[in-house]
Amino acid sequence: MSLGFTFFFNSILLGIGLAMDAFSVSLANGLNEPCMKKGKTAGVAGVFSAFQFAMPMIGWICVATIAQYFKAFEKCIPWIALLLLGYIGGKMLYEGITNKDSCEEKPSVGLAALLVQGVATSIDALSVGFTIADHDLIEAVLACLLIGAVTFFICFAGILIGKKAGTKLAGKAGILGGAILIFIGLEIFITSWF
Repeated sequence: MSLGFTFFFNSILLGIGLAMDAFSVSLANGLNEPCMKKGKTAGVAGVFSAFQFAMPMIGWICVATIAQYFKAFEKCIPWIALLLLGYIGGKMLYEGITNKDSCEEKPSVGLAALLVQGVATSIDALSVGFTIADHDLIEAVLACLLIGAVTFFICFAGILIGKKAGTKLAGKAGILGGAILIFIGLEIFITSWF
């Protein structure tokens, strides 16, 4: 494969497609924490970006080395995403129902929850390693970097949109954010069977 227009175009489109779950979770995070600082916003988007870079790369490595074991694990991906996002979404729903509306009292997205979100929204990207299996190492790294960069900008925008809506929705934002996460988990689970 050459590094022409088609390579870059396909990698960017792949990044957009893979980033949609992370965008929705970023939106939910912005809704849940409308007073999130810009540095943290960039950090959250960076975590999603890093996972969206790493997972297809890991998938590509698996294809090159242990493909037969990865195929068996692939059936577990929808269950893992459903459990992780269901847990986080349920927690956000609970906190949204029981907490008051001010920024100081609003629970922020912690590192542990963010890492779980990153895994849950990017675990399906492992299978992208199969679609880029014909790439050499440099092409695979470049494709994954493009996917990560696209994810960063999409997630950053999602958090900003969520923050804006979160300040307007006040106390209901955490409830809406939790419901979005549960819905995303269900969507990943259901669409994996069709």
